[in-house]
Amino acid sequence: MAIPEIHADNVTHPEHERNPGLPLDLGWVRSVRVNTSAAERRAATIGTRRSVKKETQAAWLLRAVTCIDLTTLSGDDTPGNVQRLCAKARQPVRQDMLDALGVGDLGITTGAVCVYHSRVADAVAALEGTMIPVAAVSTGFPAGQSSFRTRLTEIEDSVAAGAQEIDIVISREHVLTGNWDALYDEVKQFRAACGDAHMKSILATGELATLRNVAQASLVCMMAGSDFIKTSTGKEPTNATLEVSLIMVRMIREYLDRTGIKVGFKPAGGIRTAKQAMNWQILMKEELGDAWLFPNLFRFGASSLLTDIERQLSHHLTGRYAAEYYMPMG
Repeated sequence: MAIPEIHADNVTHPEHERNPGLPLDLGWVRSVRVNTSAAERRAATIGTRRSVKKETQAAWLLRAVTCIDLTTLSGDDTPGNVQRLCAKARQPVRQDMLDALGVGDLGITTGAVCVYHSRVADAVAALEGTMIPVAAVSTGFPAGQSSFRTRLTEIEDSVAAGAQEIDIVISREHVLTGNWDALYDEVKQFRAACGDAHMKSILATGELATLRNVAQASLVCMMAGSDFIKTSTGKEPTNATLEVSLIMVRMIREYLDRTGIKVGFKPAGGIRTAKQAMNWQILMKEELGDAWLFPNLFRFGASSLLTDIERQLSHHLTGRYAAEYYMPMG
């Protein structure tokens, strides 16, 4: 199965046209239905019907690298470990491996670096002179339980510090109680606070109880102007799964069909292996098309995924797996 070729003009960070949103359409939201058993059957087939090997697999994995939001969201984050993460984002795959793969001159980087809003300035300074955007998790991440004013202030502070992307968390209670007006108003105000920064809305799907709730929340967030919808914070007991991802990307497709507006998708949490990454890439290609294989419309939220991709690329080149210490994070 072919993937768009890796070349110099598509490994940078193409601009994603903003989602202007639209007025809340409660009739559309309430009409959403999900066949859970059919979704589970479809998700179970992803990655089983197609074989991607050798040079094609290497190309898919290099494309995956360009879509990673390289992430550190730990209580012990320091300027030093953020700087190391940013160094890895600038050079995500060893140069000798890139040269051997014939792509050493393409300037391959990760899609973004994602940090807490308190570490945005550190990341911006470390990425100066690159086209790699800084994404900040905000709005009381991960629980979203701080005051509304505090959550808005976090967005404003992150944007002022140089964040080009804001990953907001929604109030799960609005979804669980079916209060779509409140969810729409909340996300719309977050979107306004982002200004020119792109906004990714984190649904925390593992806490939304049903796939129908996931579908309806996806739709409301897009109506409110979300540029991306994202599965998880990575802090819930259940994070990104193929089932919830399928539901979310199909709502993106429905939104595109009705409005002509492309919204991005970001699975996050628990995606640690190259094989998992390729399953999500296959999902995007089959459900939404090639446009969603590029970082302006597709991201992985991940920290350890990159190391496994490097090991798989090393195996492709040498026939053996390298030890992880040959692929340090910075």
